[in-house]
Amino acid sequence: MSRPVDVGELRVGGYMMIDGEPCRIVDIAKSKPGKHGAAKARIVAIGVFDNQKRQFVKSVDGGAEIPIIDKRAGQVFSVNPTGVQIMDLETFEYLDAPFPDEEDLKAKLVAGAEIEYWKVLGRVKIVRTK
Repeated sequence: MSRPVDVGELRVGGYMMIDGEPCRIVDIAKSKPGKHGAAKARIVAIGVFDNQKRQFVKSVDGGAEIPIIDKRAGQVFSVNPTGVQIMDLETFEYLDAPFPDEEDLKAKLVAGAEIEYWKVLGRVKIVRTK
């Protein structure tokens, strides 16, 4: 899920949707309006799930989408060859998550470890251990 917002309201460190992928904004450059045109914003962002760099150029008063990120606490229930099974500490439901890209975080994932994970657009990402 996502919600609409004006491009002029976006900030560095925030999140937005580019090409259907949730991305973290790393740079925003705004140009001044010309004689017949509106001010433009050039946004550089990195994908949350695939770590790919993406660019977005649009009028400052144009629309953009912000993903709704659900940050939750969980506990590692089991580590499988394909991923990790997590139990949510609030609802006690089980869900499967892929291994994180960071090797030091992946090494800390053992049964019983408490973690923070994000649910974005129906996908799960393990962010850190507690």
